[in-house]
Amino acid sequence: MPPSLPHPLRTRAFRLLFIGRSLSLLGDAMIPAALALAVYLATGSTADLALVLGCSIVPKLLLLPVGGVIGDRLNARTVALTTDLVRCATQLFVGVELLGGEPRLWQIALAEALGGAASAFAMPVTAPLLTGTVEEENRRRANALIGVVASAARVGGPALAGVLILTAGPGWAFVLDSASFAVSAALLSAIRVRHVPLPRSSLAADLKEGWSEVRSRDWYWTSLFAHSAWNGAAAVLMTLGPAVAFEQFDGKAFWVVFLQTGAVGLLLGSLAAGRARPKRPILVANLSLATYALPLTLLALSAPAPLAIAAYGIAMAGLGFLSPVWETAVQSAVPAHALARVTSYDWLLSLAAMPVGYALAPLAADAWGTATPLLVAAAVVGGACLATAAVPGVRRFGRAPAAAKAEADADAFTEAAV
Repeated sequence: MPPSLPHPLRTRAFRLLFIGRSLSLLGDAMIPAALALAVYLATGSTADLALVLGCSIVPKLLLLPVGGVIGDRLNARTVALTTDLVRCATQLFVGVELLGGEPRLWQIALAEALGGAASAFAMPVTAPLLTGTVEEENRRRANALIGVVASAARVGGPALAGVLILTAGPGWAFVLDSASFAVSAALLSAIRVRHVPLPRSSLAADLKEGWSEVRSRDWYWTSLFAHSAWNGAAAVLMTLGPAVAFEQFDGKAFWVVFLQTGAVGLLLGSLAAGRARPKRPILVANLSLATYALPLTLLALSAPAPLAIAAYGIAMAGLGFLSPVWETAVQSAVPAHALARVTSYDWLLSLAAMPVGYALAPLAADAWGTATPLLVAAAVVGGACLATAAVPGVRRFGRAPAAAKAEADADAFTEAAV
């Protein structure tokens, strides 16, 4: 990093964006635990909880590509500010509903569906917000800073949610999350974000152009399949992990230590990404993601608890390292006018794989035992991530032009010889 380059937080626009993002990430990290407990206490039904969670995820999946188009057509600040206000209102509504003492399930489900729809428009503009406030030379550090905060939120958010649930009730977690979105919206209103206008076109044409941007980069779309495999494998682990914890280890204590070690690993990986300068960032990041096969395999083989816990910490450090490195690479390679659409496909494939893992894992476990789906998930995620090393664009990304051209010529020669 050149000594003359100022720290990203010295830039007012990014500093305000960073504070807002930090607060909303912490607020969001509290919600899963609070929502699960609130719905279960109100209805006593896991099916009702699944319904509420489905109402949140389905609109998000359906609207993500449209959210990418809107994110490219409009200024990212305008989209983010609007979605912050919508989510502020929905989370406040749920909080008030829970604090009222007699929450109605259909109203909570509707609010979560509206919040999920808003997230579909908010998620694709995360990258344009950063590129519109931070110069390219400083984006690696800026992405690493946000990655560290996201990792810290995953550590502290559930703990804060637990304190609120035990002392004041789950409704206050939603009220606090609503307040975080309100502050984020206020901070966004005080900054300006650079925007590259998108020429007028139809929705279908914009969607097609966005997909063309994805398809034209072999390093991008092949990595998306690897990332999707990771999310599916993570869903398998989160579904079957508690059963393994109670059947093979010390139940609740093992699972808590397992998850907390992963959260610490995630934080350390994000910190490492802020300092690392890999010559082939996409290759290194994808290989680090392949380490998720380790805890899956060790749990399936009933390895000693300390070994499985350490492996999960390493695997989550790989995820923490990948996120800032990947985001910086994408922001540097994808044209600004298509960035929201391109990242929306990333979110879409990643999120869509999780319900598949949630649904298939218990079915496979009932049929063949927990070890089989864990080993299959390990093979899928390890194979998918390692296979990206065979993709020319993955290997060449980040290399000097002369070296990349020499490697491309060698690949062409090899293919011709075959």
